[in-house]
Amino acid sequence: MEIYCICSMQVLLLMATALNVHIPESVGGGVGDIVTTELRTRQQSIAEITEMIHVASLLHDDVLDDADKRRGIGSLNAVMGNKLAVLAGDFLLSRACVALAALKNTEVVSLVATVVENLVMGETMQMTTSSEQRCSMDYYMQKTYYKTASLISNSCKAIALLAGQTAEVAMLAFEYGKNLGLAFQLIDDVLDFTGTSASLGKGSLSDIQQGIVTAPILFAMEEFPQLHAIVYQGFDNPENIEIALEYLGKSHGIERTKELAMKHANLAAAAIDSLPESNDENVIRSRRALVDLTQRVITRNK
Repeated sequence: MEIYCICSMQVLLLMATALNVHIPESVGGGVGDIVTTELRTRQQSIAEITEMIHVASLLHDDVLDDADKRRGIGSLNAVMGNKLAVLAGDFLLSRACVALAALKNTEVVSLVATVVENLVMGETMQMTTSSEQRCSMDYYMQKTYYKTASLISNSCKAIALLAGQTAEVAMLAFEYGKNLGLAFQLIDDVLDFTGTSASLGKGSLSDIQQGIVTAPILFAMEEFPQLHAIVYQGFDNPENIEIALEYLGKSHGIERTKELAMKHANLAAAAIDSLPESNDENVIRSRRALVDLTQRVITRNK
């Protein structure tokens, strides 16, 4: 669920530079010179808060999933135990709340509070899903937004609000983060079937072994309705996993998932292209980098 190859802090700092088009350029060089020190500091705080929430969610997820590795490294819960992992996540969330309160911006506080709510809602949806919901692409995409895309989308919007941007520009920032997050997760779903344990840092087929039905299987079910019966039965039986993989191999599930990821990546790039024009080279470079990131999401192999 995490944007690891593309650090959320990197995205948000690029977004800050890409949106701070009304701040006069100060004396000196460097990409940060187009913004005032105070604004840049507040926007960097959003990036730090986002990263703390992100890491806290990973620590809690590993406990819930009983994971023993995180990107090829022993997870904190496996090394130090569940109690310490939960407390570490709670500590990061508390520090994020303190930093958020210091910004004294009620709209930004509301956005980030919504993120935390969405993370819990997404995890709850995954844990309590019915057989019918597991077969629904709409349900899957909503869960994916809550678990993966809400954090980066609302944080991008917060960056825009702190810069004093219009509601329209703030929504474009939100759309960029939302579609970038969805594209990332869709490719992650593909890699769970096509990647190796070494590249992913987790066992291949991790999701389906946990009974989690993702986009490639959902698309395969559209081509082979008989796969519904297997999904309804669940994947506690290894034979059901083998049957599902056989159907997936005969389907266009992987290709269609990649196509859907590309669609969201293109929507993210379009959001950046729709921002008000600027002649500032730093703004232009940052926007170009944000567009480039949408392609990195699609072409990554880990």
